[in-house]
Amino acid sequence: MEANSSSSFKIILGSASVARRKILAEMGYEFIVMTADIDEKCIRKEKPEELVLVLAQAKADAIISKLQTINNQEKDAEPTIVIAADTLMETSQAEANSQGLPVGDYIKDDEPTLLITSDQVVVYEGVIREKPSSKEEARQFLKDYSGGHAATVGSVHVTNLKTGFSKGEWDRVEIYFHEIPDEIIEKLIEEGTVLKVAGGLIIEHPLILPFVKEVFLVLSFHPKPLV
Repeated sequence: MEANSSSSFKIILGSASVARRKILAEMGYEFIVMTADIDEKCIRKEKPEELVLVLAQAKADAIISKLQTINNQEKDAEPTIVIAADTLMETSQAEANSQGLPVGDYIKDDEPTLLITSDQVVVYEGVIREKPSSKEEARQFLKDYSGGHAATVGSVHVTNLKTGFSKGEWDRVEIYFHEIPDEIIEKLIEEGTVLKVAGGLIIEHPLILPFVKEVFLVLSFHPKPLV
């Protein structure tokens, strides 16, 4: 798909998720990726809907703080002489460190920038599951889902960096599974992707998808203009 050249805003995706990158790319948007350095285990809520909203907000706050720091460094940096391939040029130290990505411009540019952050957990028998801590835990998670039911609760938080306006909402997906053979579970563990996602579950994975019986989506989104 061609890039959406009609967009009147820039996008920062605050996630290292390959799936989320793919969604934006397939929609034709150009964007940069920044990740939030937060300790998610320090943020706790009893309800999964509240937890994913708070985590997405925390990620947004961390990335905004990082952008402000970069912006200040670019302002304060003294000009530095960089010699490359026998060429002499003048640039700022911050630009050299960012390898040509003017990240600070995403705050000071007149063009609006949308920061998108998100989070997801799995709920099984009323218990919140985040990323498995080991292969053994991931294996048990998958065995629990086999022939049973689980839910994913996800959030998206969008911040307009120009206006400061932000909005976050959540959705819930109820998933019912056929029996998942042990050999499939072992292949998933060996492949490793399930070790990096909430609840060890990614239903679009080609090894999991054939064993998804039914999917029901519950939405709480109430979109409002951001720009």
